Amino acid sequence: MLHDRVLVKAESAEGERRSTGGIVIPATAQVGRRLSWAEVVAVGQNVRTVEAGDRVLYDPEDRAEVEVRAVMYVLMRERDVHAVAAERLQGSEDSTGLYL
Repeated sequence: MLHDRVLVKAESAEGERRSTGGIVIPATAQVGRRLSWAEVVAVGQNVRTVEAGDRVLYDPEDRAEVEVRAVMYVLMRERDVHAVAAERLQGSEDSTGLYL
């Protein structure tokens, strides 16, 4: 990876979802802008806030998909990450493990 690029693997496939009440929401339903979670696979040398293995929140509308060895990844800039959930932050005092 070069510069400020982050390579992530999306956690869930596009498709049907269930509401908290158990109602099935079809993939064709119009919903507002939703952010998605993904796992960081690789980072460039200038990335400062995320590391491989972290989970990041990103906008799936602004993405560039890349296929590597038959696996789909999303390539984005570090500035396109909205939040980071990291196991390495949960051990520190007064930390939730999530930072925006």
